[in-house]
Amino acid sequence: MAHPECFPEVLELADRVAGTSGMLSYVGQSEAQEFIVGTETGLIYRLQKEYPGKRFYPATEHLVCPTMKMTSLERVFQALQKMQYVITLPEKVQRKARKALDAMLSLG
Repeated sequence: MAHPECFPEVLELADRVAGTSGMLSYVGQSEAQEFIVGTETGLIYRLQKEYPGKRFYPATEHLVCPTMKMTSLERVFQALQKMQYVITLPEKVQRKARKALDAMLSLG
């Protein structure tokens, strides 16, 4: 399984390309007992918890997003309350990000 934000070469090898919820559904519906997981390694803990009879392997040990680890529900809530963090990106970056988001949403 691979997340839509993976490199195209990885997506071509994947049996399933999906966002987090899509991966969870795929594992639940699959008869397979072992899965290679191409997304942030934090998902493996959740997969093991929800499907203890199945085995999960990270595509690489380097799929840790330090920025995601810093994000908490409380911090998101505070940022939205105060509207304190404004991020401005160049149009080219926005287009690429929108393309990735659209791809993820289309899979849901």
